[in-house]
Amino acid sequence: SSIEIRFCLRMKLLTVSTLLLGSCLSIAVTNTGAFTPLSPRSPSPSIRQKRHVQHSPLVRLPPILRKKTLETQIGMIYDENDSGSDNTDDFMASLTQRMAQVKSEETKSPLVVLDAMVPRQVMKIQVKNPLLINLVRNQLAKETPTFGMLGMAMLNTGERIHLTTGVVVEIMERPIFDDDEGVQLVLRAGKRFRIKGEVENNAAGWTEARVKYLDSTEEEEHEVQNGDDQMAVARAIMKGRELTSPHANMKDNLSLVDRWIELAKENEKEPGQIDRLLEELGEIPAVDEPTERALWVGALINPLPAMGVAMEIRPALLTATSVQKKIEVACDGMYRSIRHMDGSAPMW
Repeated sequence: SSIEIRFCLRMKLLTVSTLLLGSCLSIAVTNTGAFTPLSPRSPSPSIRQKRHVQHSPLVRLPPILRKKTLETQIGMIYDENDSGSDNTDDFMASLTQRMAQVKSEETKSPLVVLDAMVPRQVMKIQVKNPLLINLVRNQLAKETPTFGMLGMAMLNTGERIHLTTGVVVEIMERPIFDDDEGVQLVLRAGKRFRIKGEVENNAAGWTEARVKYLDSTEEEEHEVQNGDDQMAVARAIMKGRELTSPHANMKDNLSLVDRWIELAKENEKEPGQIDRLLEELGEIPAVDEPTERALWVGALINPLPAMGVAMEIRPALLTATSVQKKIEVACDGMYRSIRHMDGSAPMW
């Protein structure tokens, strides 16, 4: 009957809307009003809640629809409702707009220029900038509060420029807000990204841009398959081996990393600084991960706060276009830092 057809159509529209909003789990409401996912170990919901779950369009979705993409389901609804109803047209327009918005937000990130951090680094900072404070409050409402961090680099001419490659930083601890002192943050650097397209200010005032997230393994594979020199990655792996292999020119045949750590402990700003740094960074990545090895070295010899025992190599690591260049920057930076600390070639 026409009533049944309209009912089925409404149920399918509800299903798509629910899918789009990401309500992929049934939920139970606790006595405190908080939402908790249902699981085999969760307390049994009330009779009324059970009835709701049993008749949920998500739970009872026919198998043939579950196998289809969201776009296919939208097309099915449109075909079955080819009457030109104004309500359906409005719904489809709203749905299409929402899908475009979600897709745009997937790669758009707020950006802050503070420091050329590299993955694994931890920064503790206190800021009074009202715009940054508002950004932090906004991001805290998300499940994983993050924003993009960019630094600056100095050209040979002395000009300072903004980098277009940075890292996603996560707010690790609950920020401490103070009306007079601003906000205290603990940030940990994660995956790298590169800005794509124009940088713009959003309605709230802070800067944002569409970004492309970078994966070290994918970059290395692309370089092997599409680069002009297919052996470049292999040479980078061999060069990176020097960082952890016994070295004849180092005291007691220590590796470069072990010798640097030994000297750095003699020059640390406060007791335990290097031990805490090593705990934050974790073990040096494996030999067959030259990009990650290079980034790890950058985080080691240019720690936060700075120790003043090495040249700043993090901007060069972030902007290097090949894995071989990255590992060369890392090894050269470590050599120079060691010679500076042991007194054989002071840099300042």
